[in-house]
Amino acid sequence: MKFGGTSVGSAEQIERVAEIVIKQRAATPALVVVSAMATITNALEDASRHAASRQRSGLDKATQHIRTLHQDTMRALHVSASTSSSVNEKIDELEQMLESVYALGELSPRAHDLLLSYGEQLSSRLVAAAIAMQGSVARAISATDLIVTTDRHGAAQPLLEQSTAGAAGSLLPILEAGTIPVVTGFIGATADGVTTTLGRGGSDYSATILGYCLDASEVHIWTDVDGVMTADPRLIPEARTVMELSYSEAAELSYFGARVLHPLTMTPASLKDIPIYIKNTLRPEGHGTCVSRTASPGDSPIKAITSINHASLITVQGESRIGVPDVAAKVFEALADAGVDVLFASQASSDYNISFVVHQKDDERAVKLLTARLKAELSEHSIDAISLRSALAIVAVVGDGMHGNPGIAGKVLSSIGDASINVVAIAQGSSERNISVVIDEGEAARAVQSIHDVFIGGKQHGK
Repeated sequence: MKFGGTSVGSAEQIERVAEIVIKQRAATPALVVVSAMATITNALEDASRHAASRQRSGLDKATQHIRTLHQDTMRALHVSASTSSSVNEKIDELEQMLESVYALGELSPRAHDLLLSYGEQLSSRLVAAAIAMQGSVARAISATDLIVTTDRHGAAQPLLEQSTAGAAGSLLPILEAGTIPVVTGFIGATADGVTTTLGRGGSDYSATILGYCLDASEVHIWTDVDGVMTADPRLIPEARTVMELSYSEAAELSYFGARVLHPLTMTPASLKDIPIYIKNTLRPEGHGTCVSRTASPGDSPIKAITSINHASLITVQGESRIGVPDVAAKVFEALADAGVDVLFASQASSDYNISFVVHQKDDERAVKLLTARLKAELSEHSIDAISLRSALAIVAVVGDGMHGNPGIAGKVLSSIGDASINVVAIAQGSSERNISVVIDEGEAARAVQSIHDVFIGGKQHGK
């Protein structure tokens, strides 16, 4: 059972989490994974940045927020003296680390990961204390002792077999003794014991990694919404909960902007066919969304529509068809080396165009990288130009039911055209479960609304 930052964002919410956990524990042994309290990871990012740049006022403000929120929460929970001492010691340790960064004026990726890990280290102690105060035995445990990862700081990958040996050996005796483990999400450690992080939102990933390691019957992701919606309800008020998704559908939606799940969450669960339930801590009785291999196709070929804003289209263009594969290789190699995430790509060899979409924050850097990497081709005029168009959005239409179902792409484009929205680029994955269109950012909400009206409307969607 994983609980996100908003679910553990206050004393009242932590007490609600404890109630949900204890109720579940009455039916079957349960392991808990927690995110940092809401706002804390951002505060740790701010504190780290201010320490590295020696901005004393910003550093002090961020650390004061971290200390105040946790101390206020402890007072409201009426935690024991030992819990209070443990939390305060961790905050003292964090502040000492930040002072070291401030003195050096430098923040390494390794130190950054270690600093960010404190959010979960603190919240796990509070949640374990709240569970204990409601009559069950709970224990805060650091995932650095359980999840073994690669050494790619900021986006480490789990080593599942090594993690299974450590996690099962540590956690199964605790569970068998009737204790509820409360494990830090988001973090792990290399085989040498160096703390790593799995990327923002990685606590979902932590839950399915541990589910894989322990052969869990189910993984529950508890958040502040009723599951995955047919569209962002902030944009589409009539959006409904999707009752069932396949692992692939959920992965596509999370990659293309749906924020309910980390994009890699589905991988460990799918390897062992463990169903994932996304549920709302404010309405625990609700069904939520079930993600599994055997998800029903539903009554529409499309399950949901999502979008990514602040995107940019980069086009490498030329007249000759000669050397297209070589240029494509150079383009994507350069972007991969620089860690630039490509969200969308298409190629038209007839006029030697390679187009791809990146996050807007990376666009100028990507153009500079490509200009340097393709200097010879530009000077020889085998490439005419590298162009950039910003302020775009990707709208992604997702559903396994589109596979082998003719006319879906035409209906998607017609619905956008009927709204008088210009399509800049389009791509459909070979799996036929995703149609993505690139449009002007200001038109994203209208495009999603138009597609939603055509395929989903106001009906309850899922089975």
